Amino acid sequence: MTFKPLFFTLTLAAAALAPAQGQTLRPPAYPLITHSPYFSVWSFNDDLAAGSTRHWTGEPQALEGVVRVDGKAYQFLGRPAPRYRTVIPTAAEAPYSARYTFTAPASGWEDPNFAPSTGWQTGPAPFTNYKEKPGTRWLTRNLWVRRTLTLTEPLPTGELVLLLLHDDDAEVYLNGTLLLKQSGANGLYDKFPLAATARAALRPGKNLLAMHCANPYGGADLDAGMAEITPPVAPLLPARQTAATVTATQTAYAFEAGPVRFTATFCSPLLLDELETLARPVSYVSFRASAADGKTHQVQVFMSASGALATNTPVQTVTTQAGRAGTMAWQAVGTTDQKLLGRSGDNVRIDWGHAYLAAPGGAALATGVPADLKTAFARTGTLPVTAKLLSGPAQRVALAAVLNLGAVSSSATEKHLLLGYDEEFAVQYFGQNLRPWWRRDPDMTMPKLLQAAEADYTRVRQKCAAFDKTLYDDAQAAGGKEYADLCQLAYRQAISAHSIAASPKGEVLFMSKENFSNGSIGTVDVTYPSEPLFLLYNNELAKGMLRFIFEYSESGRWTKDFPAHDVGTFPLANGQTYGEDMPVEEAGNMLILTAAVVKMDGNTDFARAHWPVLTKWVGFLKRDGLDPANQLCTDDFAGHLARNANLSLKAIMGIACYGQMARQLGDTKTADEYTALARDYAQRWMQMAKDGDHYALTFDKTPGSWSQKYNLVWDQLLGLNIFPKEVAQQEIAFYLQHQQRYGLPLDSRKTYTKSDWTLWTATLAEREADFQALVHPIWLFANETPTRVPLTDWHETTDARQVGFQARSVVGGYFIKMLAKKMLVK
Repeated sequence: MTFKPLFFTLTLAAAALAPAQGQTLRPPAYPLITHSPYFSVWSFNDDLAAGSTRHWTGEPQALEGVVRVDGKAYQFLGRPAPRYRTVIPTAAEAPYSARYTFTAPASGWEDPNFAPSTGWQTGPAPFTNYKEKPGTRWLTRNLWVRRTLTLTEPLPTGELVLLLLHDDDAEVYLNGTLLLKQSGANGLYDKFPLAATARAALRPGKNLLAMHCANPYGGADLDAGMAEITPPVAPLLPARQTAATVTATQTAYAFEAGPVRFTATFCSPLLLDELETLARPVSYVSFRASAADGKTHQVQVFMSASGALATNTPVQTVTTQAGRAGTMAWQAVGTTDQKLLGRSGDNVRIDWGHAYLAAPGGAALATGVPADLKTAFARTGTLPVTAKLLSGPAQRVALAAVLNLGAVSSSATEKHLLLGYDEEFAVQYFGQNLRPWWRRDPDMTMPKLLQAAEADYTRVRQKCAAFDKTLYDDAQAAGGKEYADLCQLAYRQAISAHSIAASPKGEVLFMSKENFSNGSIGTVDVTYPSEPLFLLYNNELAKGMLRFIFEYSESGRWTKDFPAHDVGTFPLANGQTYGEDMPVEEAGNMLILTAAVVKMDGNTDFARAHWPVLTKWVGFLKRDGLDPANQLCTDDFAGHLARNANLSLKAIMGIACYGQMARQLGDTKTADEYTALARDYAQRWMQMAKDGDHYALTFDKTPGSWSQKYNLVWDQLLGLNIFPKEVAQQEIAFYLQHQQRYGLPLDSRKTYTKSDWTLWTATLAEREADFQALVHPIWLFANETPTRVPLTDWHETTDARQVGFQARSVVGGYFIKMLAKKMLVK
């Protein structure tokens, strides 16, 4: 069912602050606070009050909002996150040791009365083969664990969940009773509901938790615990939501709260042409009320932010702080155990630094138990006077503010709050901790930044509204309305999957996190599809996505004759951690993107600075690029592939880009050599890949095989003119015959697709009707997908379900059609 929200106007002293034209599609998830992979809060529901707000990973990070009209309270934002009482702690909550063996034990090993033989050892949990993780090293195929514990608190009476970290297949027993068998791997502590038999198996006093895990390949992890879900607090009456609009930098909601019209707008001012504003990790949350009945009504607004914004898990202990920044009051929350840059990985959240809630003069602030704060406001319109700075589990701590809008009439009243995050250090770069860009001056602090953000509020809101409209209009002119809808949906997600840091040389490093993939930092084949957005709006950021890969090779740390895949696991950029190279992929990517940066710069300085290593990489492509050996490409989820025709296209484009840059540098001889080589390879490619009315998946020409040849788009964008135009148009005609309802499959092996690549493929089309015909199924996917998470770039074309990945930067690739329009006139 298509959701078409009503549209409404937000004003802040001037009509110029109205958001740009909103999308008519229903977003898979709604961005609220979007700054970095760690400071990123979303609503996974169409109704803002229908569920808890979440980090992009899906873990609750509760923001709650209540509007009180003439003494009656209406919830408009979020719900309380589920609260858990630990019954059996995991190693992440409380260190423990257990008996274990790598050799298959006798039957009954899971029974409390089993007597372990001398083959059993004792060691600390968790059990893992990751060197950077604490615990016991586990390097064999199988592991059996027996953990004895004593329960002293009253036994639980509510619903139970098992917290299980497993890689790969695991089974868990409690006092001999099977609790769960779970296949696959998760890389985090997933919560699994338990049957009533689990509660029956618990005993006062001594208990045995037994675990077995099989790990046939790759990473290995095992740990488990148990928690009780505490009953939720009865919800307040919800405000009636009447509209929801997502634009490039803002998400706005409209409500009816009794006789009052009420709007809430979340603005993350990610203005790509203002580096200092972009790098400022502060979002504005604005509230506006007006009477709908011509009368006057007393209105107060409450907003709280959970301590979980500053933790990886809801049970980590946090401490609050308070202070003033000029005319503003602020409160902050962070873990008591501040391990700066102490946690790396994919599905994890930050647990160092502090989350801030700030309010201009006149607002009331307090910290306390979330339910107590909200209940007091609902009853009295104020915060409890007993609320004070406190410590405790993150799920039991919240920051809260109350804005008194006073007597509201038909003339609107508006006030706002600020949410910020001070991580202190952004990334570790080859052993050196780097500050985020906004904090590169050691004297800069978050209170000072909050003051700057407040002083800039009116100007920034005006510029965001103007930019949102311009982006939408430009996207619509480039590719039509549905294309524009997709671009504004992708904008904040693509930017906020990066961290902006100041390099040791003082240069911009714009480092991506490979979200919901493997957590790599600075992955070259994630940079490649993401770059169109940044080439379009800020070429300095485009360079900031390449610098660390150049430096990795130029420093001698990376010695191979092709680029690295990544520089580490976010946020630790200390060297490649991905287990396998992608030689042709990354060499082609770096040459193509450098040529694109040079074109957008209008000068060759960036290429000249890195010419020796570019020369080494093009030499590799000359030798091994035309007919690639069996290897991975960026679509590594599809597996290894030899003689990959699309990967060969990338190599040819890379060689041609080197020739183009050599000509721009004035080296005509080298330019002629590599341009001729690229054209020769192109002719050979056409012969090797030709399969009737299209070009095959591989040069082996498996009958009927095909793939999206998205790498060919640079022949057009960079004006390389290596392939005859008929090649791309023949492919487009073939693709139009092979679409499913929700998109063009990536290739003939599966029916799933990558939406970023599909938009690159569509950009090859000469006819606008063909471009829009390829874009429309992607729009349908975004509008109708049943998987409600931040935009996934990997979905099934038959039913629109997510296959994998979410919240990744690669949707910056949606902007390639706009980039093409700009590049073709440069």
